[in-house]
Amino acid sequence: MKRSILSLLFMAACISRVWAGDEPPTAESNKHLIDVVQSHADYIWTLVAAALVFFMQAGFALVETGFTRAKNAINIMMKNLMDFSMGSLAFWAIGFGLMFGASSTGWFGTSGFFLSDFEVGGDPWVLAFWMFQVVFCATAATIVSGAMAERTKFSGYLVYSVVLSAIIYPVFGSWAWGSLLNGDGWLEGLGFIDFAGSTVVHSVGGWAALAGTIVLGPRLGKYTKSGTIKPILGHSMPLAALGVFILWLGWFGFNPGSTTAANKDIAMIFVNTNLAAAAGAVLAMVTSWIKFGKPEVGMSLNGALAGLVAITAPCASVTPLSAVVIGAAGGVIVVLSVLFFDKIKIDDPVGAISVHGVCGAWGTLAAGIFNIGGTSAKIIGVQLLGIVACFVWVFPLAFLMFKLIDKTVGLRVSPEEELEGLDVTEHGGNAYPDFEVYSYGSMGSGGGSTVPTALDVTGQVDLEPVNQTQ
Repeated sequence: MKRSILSLLFMAACISRVWAGDEPPTAESNKHLIDVVQSHADYIWTLVAAALVFFMQAGFALVETGFTRAKNAINIMMKNLMDFSMGSLAFWAIGFGLMFGASSTGWFGTSGFFLSDFEVGGDPWVLAFWMFQVVFCATAATIVSGAMAERTKFSGYLVYSVVLSAIIYPVFGSWAWGSLLNGDGWLEGLGFIDFAGSTVVHSVGGWAALAGTIVLGPRLGKYTKSGTIKPILGHSMPLAALGVFILWLGWFGFNPGSTTAANKDIAMIFVNTNLAAAAGAVLAMVTSWIKFGKPEVGMSLNGALAGLVAITAPCASVTPLSAVVIGAAGGVIVVLSVLFFDKIKIDDPVGAISVHGVCGAWGTLAAGIFNIGGTSAKIIGVQLLGIVACFVWVFPLAFLMFKLIDKTVGLRVSPEEELEGLDVTEHGGNAYPDFEVYSYGSMGSGGGSTVPTALDVTGQVDLEPVNQTQ
């Protein structure tokens, strides 16, 4: 006991001697240490959020694969791999400078290309910020993949990924977010609210998807000469559902991470993000139940994504109650929008145009309507201007780009290649080599079936005999 007491006294004496040799803490030294800790926390949070957003690539890949046919699964995985890989290089070389470089006009940046703003031994924040922004760029690029699935030439898709990542996405991004680093966008100068990218990321991807889908045309057999819609069923709803859950998780990096700061603001953003997703899923389920007589899984999954997209712009500037309303409206809107595009014969296998383009516009408008600090005609007007500016910039340019790709390297595969499946014709592979894949309802008999099978994402029932391998 005595030895223990003596040991403690000795340690206390040693500590006292160490402290006696140090300078006493001051308000200035305390502030410096606090700033260092906060700075390190900001780096860690921003990079962890970037990792969560990167994981969304897996979510998009699974959603698209599940909603489409097994014979195109490898092609979809390759597109999602390459739009991130090639997009990263394009954004590093050109896009990041256009989006966040110094700007005297507010239209695009003119510095920071090839990450030239980074200096060895200097402040590395530009690296952390680039990492967070490149995963956003990849999200915009991969949205298009789903809408153009099952009939797009792989080489043409690669060209598109580079152009969108290097020019189309960054230029609009500079208008809304340029001042986050070295720029000064004209749209943000007007007070445009888009905290995490309902328009900057999602509508950009959605409107580019609309242009690409129009240029491509529908998949073979989707619309009959009589004008009826023939569902083309996805091969795995479990994969699609897993993809949605991964995207939901990734959105907790997407929205709260857009603070790029480890502070208390992220709590409300987390809550708003989750509530909007839940409300979107529930209302999409209810809407599909009323519309089709069944709680349709594809619509419900897209409802969750619709709620997430819609809350992305206002996540930091609305109350939780408003988040529920915004997400719920998104869930209804996405069902009606998917049916509308199908009716006008725009074939979007995964509903990407509706989820990202249409619900992105709704979320941006909602940021003005439900603004926690109050709303006004001016605020709503600026939000509408941003929505229109995005469409006017993205859709015509993307349409022209896809037309040029179509006339040069080619955009659509041949009918024979489409029927055989892009896995074999484009990549020489088979996603499920140990399984024989049968048509829905055929049971492998070759005789066909007229038994109702399942609903596709449009809520239509497939009653047709189908013998072609899916």
